Amino acid sequence: MKTTHTYRIGFFLIPDFSMLSFSAVIEPLRMANRLAGCDLYQWDIYGFEDKEVSASNGVSFSPTQSVNNIAHLDLLLVVAGIGAHVAAASSSMNQWLKQALRQGIAVGSTSTGSVLLAKAGLLKNKTCTVHWESANSLAEEFPNIKVTSELYEFDPRTPTCSGGLAGLDMMLHLITNQHGSDLANQVAEQCIHPAIRPAHDKQRMSLIRKHNIRHPRLLDAVEIMEANMEEPLKCYEIGKQVGLSVRQMERLFLQYLQDKPGNYYLQLRLERAQHLLLQTMLSITQISTACGFSSTSYFARCYKKRYEKTPREERRLA
Repeated sequence: MKTTHTYRIGFFLIPDFSMLSFSAVIEPLRMANRLAGCDLYQWDIYGFEDKEVSASNGVSFSPTQSVNNIAHLDLLLVVAGIGAHVAAASSSMNQWLKQALRQGIAVGSTSTGSVLLAKAGLLKNKTCTVHWESANSLAEEFPNIKVTSELYEFDPRTPTCSGGLAGLDMMLHLITNQHGSDLANQVAEQCIHPAIRPAHDKQRMSLIRKHNIRHPRLLDAVEIMEANMEEPLKCYEIGKQVGLSVRQMERLFLQYLQDKPGNYYLQLRLERAQHLLLQTMLSITQISTACGFSSTSYFARCYKKRYEKTPREERRLA
């Protein structure tokens, strides 16, 4: 639906936010204004307590508006980054985000900003997306939220984006809805973005491209492992589902992944555990259970062997 209304966005920057995620959501708006010859979009930058905010690459931004001045906004977008959300949540921030939503302002996010929306209670019983590295931890901590692997989820009240270059696709979707596909395509061309990706495109590189895997049954086996972390399956059970013997699986894993199936499966679970340790407040016992370990002591031994530090040390050093 085309509109002549100037759409006003507030970018709320979280300390250590991702510069790529921020650039991907603000640059398409600037480009749309230039191509249209008028201000279709206006924006302001916010920082909590109105202080200067630094991105993870060290570049700093000064707020252009006070957090007390948001009534003019159509959308308040929380811009975070991997790890940026961990120490950022506070009761005062939660209340501020809730207040914005109550005032009729859409409150959205990019990258790990979804975690802050969840902590503020804005995503309860809703669907959202988040950067893939934080998806498991968000789902574990907030079971009442449906966390997807979409590039973005454009809920009109709480739009969420997985971050990185996906922000460009989300904003092109917004421009299409408000001003038509011709303008959106022109913006995409200016950004050297030859194809506007639909929301359901994958966040992560496929195993085929990442490891040059061309064997469909091996791909199926890895997908089964990724889907069964909390209650790990035996290798023969996975093999039975994909039509391979244990010996055949071992040969394929060694050929394509240079590892044994059991070791590869263990590494997947340990990587998930590390994300949960660094990005949630779940206890070590809860994380151990969520990642399929029979005891916390066994989990700690495996973790130390892989990362040369215990789970407790990992969390303390973060």
